[in-house]
Amino acid sequence: MKKQISIYIIALVLLFSNGVQSQSKETVFKTDTIASTKNIQFIGVPIAFYTPETEFGFGGGGQLFLLNKSNIYNDRQSNILFSGIYTLNEQFLFEVKPEIYLGKGDYFIDIDYTWEIYPNLFWGIGNSTPDRNEEVYNMTSHKLKMGYLRRLPPNLNFGFEYVFENHEVTEVEEGGILDSGSVLGSDRAIISGLGVTFNLDTRDDVGSPLSGRYYKLNAQFSSELLGATHGYNKFFLDLRTYEPLTKKSILAMQVYSENTFGDAPFQGLAKFGGSYSARGYFYGRFTDNHMYIIQTEYRWRFKPRWTMAAFGLLGEVASTPENFFSISNMKPSAGAGIRFKLLKNKSTWLRLDTGFGENGNSGFYFGINEAF
Repeated sequence: MKKQISIYIIALVLLFSNGVQSQSKETVFKTDTIASTKNIQFIGVPIAFYTPETEFGFGGGGQLFLLNKSNIYNDRQSNILFSGIYTLNEQFLFEVKPEIYLGKGDYFIDIDYTWEIYPNLFWGIGNSTPDRNEEVYNMTSHKLKMGYLRRLPPNLNFGFEYVFENHEVTEVEEGGILDSGSVLGSDRAIISGLGVTFNLDTRDDVGSPLSGRYYKLNAQFSSELLGATHGYNKFFLDLRTYEPLTKKSILAMQVYSENTFGDAPFQGLAKFGGSYSARGYFYGRFTDNHMYIIQTEYRWRFKPRWTMAAFGLLGEVASTPENFFSISNMKPSAGAGIRFKLLKNKSTWLRLDTGFGENGNSGFYFGINEAF
């Protein structure tokens, strides 16, 4: 591909260099802990990165820990993570993500709000779209997901969620695929619907697990009765396991799938690629109704706050599940990376990965916490 843009890449360069200099001290990141009391701790995070597509990008963010609201069953603290980024290509991304535990962890509120303004790339819909289809479009998006879960002892969680997304396509290439109007959502799409989620979570840590399981089943129903422009149903399956190999290494494995039924706009279809689901491919390089990804990652924690990793994966998208698992259609990828834990007593990790897919696809990823 000529261009590589990863929508959620964040390179925390300044904080990373500060962490390297401070790791030998008993208390680290003194300059980044802006406020701390018995009830809260706020950590500021400077953000800086560069890619050929975005040019220089910069911004800031932070994580607010609510020390008196935690899940006593697995020692997880309530927190609010947020970030704001602006690039010289006039791209803007802002995200707020509260994760709040109530009743000693018996109840969990999970909210994610994102506002995005940026150009993106589109190749059409399907598992074999050629590189020559690549076209640029601009879109402004507001995305909100609110979930409420109830813990079912000891490790089960069940709840409901509401999903709202407003996508406004502001510019497309003249004579391109989106300009033809044949793709649902090519001018605007509103996704609005309710969902049901069920998960089993025995992970010892959320940011970078060393053991445990995470099994999640999620169903979402976008309906015109709730203000959506298109009605469709979507089902997610996310199965993860973390198997210790030695005292310092594990094998992490994930099976992930999305299945869409109905008249979904392209913004609501499964998107192959990105920093989390299929490193080595542009996020959305292949788009369709259905997708599966199988990935494995070896992680070696050679220091308490440093981890090296190597991964491999297979996956694809398809219009129907019956078209899956043809050897010629599978998209492989492999790569490696390194992680650094920001604070000794907080599960927040910096992640740097590089991935290589087929036909010259590749990606370089900076982000927060493990891919899965």
